[in-house]
Amino acid sequence: MLGYAIRRLGLSVLILVLVMSAMYAMVFLVPGDPASLALGPRATPELKEALRERMGLDQPVLVQVGHFFGSALRGDLGIDVWSKRPVLGQILEVFPNTLLLGAVALGWAFAAGILLGAAAVVWRDGWVDRLLGVLSVSVIAVPSFVVAIYALIVFAVWLNWLPAIGAGEPGDIAGQARALVLPAFAVGVGWAGYLARLIRASMLEVMEAPHIRTARAFGMSERDIVFRHALRVAIVPTLSVLAVGFGAILSSAVFVESVFSRPGIGTLITGAVEKRNYPVVMGTVLFMTAFYLAVVTAADLLIARLDPRVRDVLRG
Repeated sequence: MLGYAIRRLGLSVLILVLVMSAMYAMVFLVPGDPASLALGPRATPELKEALRERMGLDQPVLVQVGHFFGSALRGDLGIDVWSKRPVLGQILEVFPNTLLLGAVALGWAFAAGILLGAAAVVWRDGWVDRLLGVLSVSVIAVPSFVVAIYALIVFAVWLNWLPAIGAGEPGDIAGQARALVLPAFAVGVGWAGYLARLIRASMLEVMEAPHIRTARAFGMSERDIVFRHALRVAIVPTLSVLAVGFGAILSSAVFVESVFSRPGIGTLITGAVEKRNYPVVMGTVLFMTAFYLAVVTAADLLIARLDPRVRDVLRG
């Protein structure tokens, strides 16, 4: 177990280093001078040179890379070119909004996926099962930002049921909850379909187990068998994908936040890209990558700790 933990942590560190290297290479691969792109064509050479110095682009490449890696290891993600504020401070201000959006989206998607998957098993091979199968595959195939655009048009513009932009006023819990409905729906709808298919497949396998056949022999109804016995066993494999799903949901939330103008990581990085604010872009991507790797690594270690079959594979 200890060896597996060390390997997983080492792999995470390697991925993080590769991401950092790729981000820094991006600055040099993008055509044009970053300072000129940020300031525009009318900027004077003096202004461009001053911005290059602030961004550290006037130093040799190896010095820049070393400084970037060293600062990142100390938790320093750089300084915003325009506001002169620490990048990490700006990220920590808006990250709770993205985290809340991801948690709510994953929560409702998980609950809906369980109910829909179980319903498909209760009425398997019937019209309900086929209808749920078509709907599940359909929502999986649609990108979250497309769902966000149509949800905004229908429920915010046409019907005027929910707010179109923003996250609600501070202190207004009801308003914040209403502003969260459409983004959370757009982010989680694809995962609800995916989890429904996963639950259905897992439950169909469990339904062939000996204890399920015994329950049928005692005359228990099919609905009771599904919800009282099969579901609690079939749900375990689904839990192993939640960590990966949470990381993917956070990635989707970045795009959806931009559609709804919701303060969060998505709005922060979109504004930084538009202004060619490279320290904010690189710092945000690095922070989100590190968070995703931490969640997935922790989930892998927890699964290896709790599941005897995984431990047997590791020993073998």
